[in-house]
Amino acid sequence: MLEELSKYENLGTPKFFCELFTQLKNAKQRWKKDNVMSYFYNRIIDEQTIFDGCLPIAEAIGAVSIDKDGLITLNTSLEASLVNEKYLSGKLLGMILQSFNKDEVFNEIFYSGSVSHDPVYKLIQIENSAFRFRYACFRKLLVDFELLYPHPDVNIRKLIVNPKFKKLFDSQVILEIKRRRIGIGELEKSLEQKQIYGAEAEVYVLAFEQKRLATHSGFENIERISEYDVGAGYDIVSFDKLESDELDRFIEVKSFSGTPSFHWSRNEIDVARFKKGQYFIYLVDRDKMNEVDYIPTIIQNPYERVLADDNEWNKVVDSYFIVKNV
Repeated sequence: MLEELSKYENLGTPKFFCELFTQLKNAKQRWKKDNVMSYFYNRIIDEQTIFDGCLPIAEAIGAVSIDKDGLITLNTSLEASLVNEKYLSGKLLGMILQSFNKDEVFNEIFYSGSVSHDPVYKLIQIENSAFRFRYACFRKLLVDFELLYPHPDVNIRKLIVNPKFKKLFDSQVILEIKRRRIGIGELEKSLEQKQIYGAEAEVYVLAFEQKRLATHSGFENIERISEYDVGAGYDIVSFDKLESDELDRFIEVKSFSGTPSFHWSRNEIDVARFKKGQYFIYLVDRDKMNEVDYIPTIIQNPYERVLADDNEWNKVVDSYFIVKNV
């Protein structure tokens, strides 16, 4: 669907659609494409004079329907939204994400490698380059609908997901990313079970941190970022103390059964080395996590306490990266 829409120059703005849908609603006779082209001919809306992709995308997301005779019908569920451009914009944005979240091109743009968490601004971000030049019109659409906006740091070529639409983004985009991540290549059951164990442990630790910091003024900012940023090197961002005024505890969650043990990736080790005392590993015993008073094993600065300490932990190399000598 997005591949077909990529050939158009402009996919529309909230102001354009508000005016178009108002005209469709109030017209004495149903319009055709020629009526739309005639009405907007030589018009300038949001600094745009070409509206070639607006009707095609409206039809693609179900905002309008066009019958075999070319007659256009407005989706009646949108009529109540026409009283307010912002309200209509939010409604259409939901329809856009819901219509495209399983589209092949959409999945090439929004995937676990392009979506990440900005630890400084505490926001979800996406690589600007993920859209590529071919899909610049779709990027502009999402910017015009205020789902995305440029990163506050002009030196960082990424787009920020508007916090106002975080719940919508989580439900329509992040959830789909998680589904694909589990389903790609039809992962073996054992691997899928590990992901389930890991997710359960992360949910447990998130609740544990929220309880530990229940009186903190930023209580609601404690976040499980592993849902959308698999490359951060940690799973949860939290506050180290009640006095902390910024998220300064970075938690990697590990799940185990029996003797405490865990796998630690190269990326996680690098992040732990960089963050030092702000980095924590929470070891969650799956056999005890449902006990009322259970407290996970918490390791602060594991780069020093685990890798450098040969007395408490045994380290076993279970894989090698092999490169042929040239």
